[in-house]
Amino acid sequence: MGLYDRDYARGNFSAYQTQSRDDSQIISFVKETYKLFAASMMAGAVGAYVGVPLAGAIQSMMWPLFFLEIGLLIGLQFVKNKPGINLLVMFAFVFMTGITLAPLLAYTLGMNGGGVIIGNAFTMTSVVFGAMSFYAIKTTKDFTSYGKPLMIAMFVIIGFSILNIFLGNPMFQIIISGAIVLLFSIMVIFDTQNIIRGAYQTPIDGAIALYLDFLNIFTALLQLFGIFGSDD
Repeated sequence: MGLYDRDYARGNFSAYQTQSRDDSQIISFVKETYKLFAASMMAGAVGAYVGVPLAGAIQSMMWPLFFLEIGLLIGLQFVKNKPGINLLVMFAFVFMTGITLAPLLAYTLGMNGGGVIIGNAFTMTSVVFGAMSFYAIKTTKDFTSYGKPLMIAMFVIIGFSILNIFLGNPMFQIIISGAIVLLFSIMVIFDTQNIIRGAYQTPIDGAIALYLDFLNIFTALLQLFGIFGSDD
């Protein structure tokens, strides 16, 4: 339908060439982004696999590992345009996210039906992620202007999450985890539309954004299913 709105329909062949080239570049960018996203998922899974047997040691070093993870994410922004180094730092970061997720995975595996809980959480995350991605592509609604309210919501949730570290209230954790699932489901739409519209500077930016969306939804669902599946 938009085909007839292009300039070449009015005889401007040069504009058509430019538009076609832009479309080709965006398609290439999207493909590269999703390839890196898939590779990130595998690297994160390897980190989790390596980390689960070492869950006790990782738990005792959680804060240093967490700050290392944040440092790698920040460092990635400085090297994302440097071929080779950018991929090394990106995969180091996603590997570390798998390592820091390992204690929660190990705890869940120790529960009755823990493997099923993890499988259900991953399946539900995949369904939510796929549905939100599909919606982002098909909807005519523009979510790319939602950046500021989404960031505000994220900081609010982080604040309450830190508070609940000291409170340790299971009901409060259920509310927080539910809010995280909702927030990052919307973030999937936001990030997908930004990727398609070429708003990210590099495919690495888009891949990491999607990876963090998936990781946060999975972690929140794993906590929810773990709470409801607990015998306590």
